[in-house]
Amino acid sequence: MSRISTDVAVIGGGVIGLAIALRLRADGREVVVIEPNEPGSGASYGNAGTIADYAVLPVGTPAVLRNLLPLLLDAEGPLSIRAAALPALFPWLARFAYESLPHRYRDNTRRIAELLSDAPAAWRELAAEIGASDLISAKGCLYLYNTQKAFRAASADVALRRSYGVAQELLSPDEVLRLEPRLPPVEGGGLFFPDAINLVDPGETMRRLSVAARSAGVEFVQASAQAIARASAGVRILAGAFEIGARVAVIAAGSRSRKLAAQIGDPVRLDTERGYHVEFDMDTPPVERPVCPTAHGFYFCPMRGRLRVAGLVELGGNTAPANARRLQSLAANARRIFPELGEPDRRWLGFRPSMPDSVPVIRPSRGGRDIVLAFGHGHIGLTLAPRTAGMVSALLAA
Repeated sequence: MSRISTDVAVIGGGVIGLAIALRLRADGREVVVIEPNEPGSGASYGNAGTIADYAVLPVGTPAVLRNLLPLLLDAEGPLSIRAAALPALFPWLARFAYESLPHRYRDNTRRIAELLSDAPAAWRELAAEIGASDLISAKGCLYLYNTQKAFRAASADVALRRSYGVAQELLSPDEVLRLEPRLPPVEGGGLFFPDAINLVDPGETMRRLSVAARSAGVEFVQASAQAIARASAGVRILAGAFEIGARVAVIAAGSRSRKLAAQIGDPVRLDTERGYHVEFDMDTPPVERPVCPTAHGFYFCPMRGRLRVAGLVELGGNTAPANARRLQSLAANARRIFPELGEPDRRWLGFRPSMPDSVPVIRPSRGGRDIVLAFGHGHIGLTLAPRTAGMVSALLAA
């Protein structure tokens, strides 16, 4: 077994782990990242590419709670569950239902809004640091509403976001078409978030982030961390053929974090959302900014040389194969809006680490600051990577 010693071991090489590693190197720390796959190749690559300062609302809301059973049983809907996974998911779902109650929903919104307050500015700084400013587009994000009823139903969410300072513009159907002329007409109108930014190539962004970390002196161990424990001289991590000894460790392993946290006496209600996307190669995507048809729960994401259609939430762990029906539904709903789209050129399944309250876990472990937890970001992992890195840096400096 190969033995490695370091100051800080970061378990997980997604966007959260990479951003943390780069920040800690800037702090003068010796850092090793433990990651079994190509860094940034999971959900950090396959997301909608949106730095969503507006995403202050948790997944669990009173409206979702009222319709939870029909939502979960609708295989074509934006939120579904694999029936075989229901027994294992029951504790998570029970907590999700509790977190969807009005008082919990308001509190969770407040906590998420605090984290998101400076997300676009933080990402611009990170992009400049890693040489990726050319991969940022600042054209905002657009929500679409098929009907006036749906548009009116969103008014409470609009007011809640506004109370936290989120910039929003209500658009008439004609104003939607002036912004995105290739969209079909919508009866309800739109909601525009002018401050949102997006990455035109998340995969290339992750590559540059990884290169920047390596160039800064971050070491990488290509292995999966199976065990973590406190030792007399710090933290001991077993990862494949490696034994890594570190003064401190950061668990940022996404959907694989729950098992590791449990080993150090920090049980968390973390589970996995199975996220999907399909891509259509084209020189010029039909939209200029991320567009979300709210009735379908996905995003049209214009990217370099392709249109990515990303979204849908499927609860059910990270071992089952991709659900072909979900991929077919994603492509079919995309063609309802842009009939000229053919068959997708690529299909993808990835795993988001999801907490029942939609609030990520960013804190010291119960046993002390020698192990820091940084996972459970759900749909806002890309958005919160720079902020999380700053918070972890502060925790380790305290």
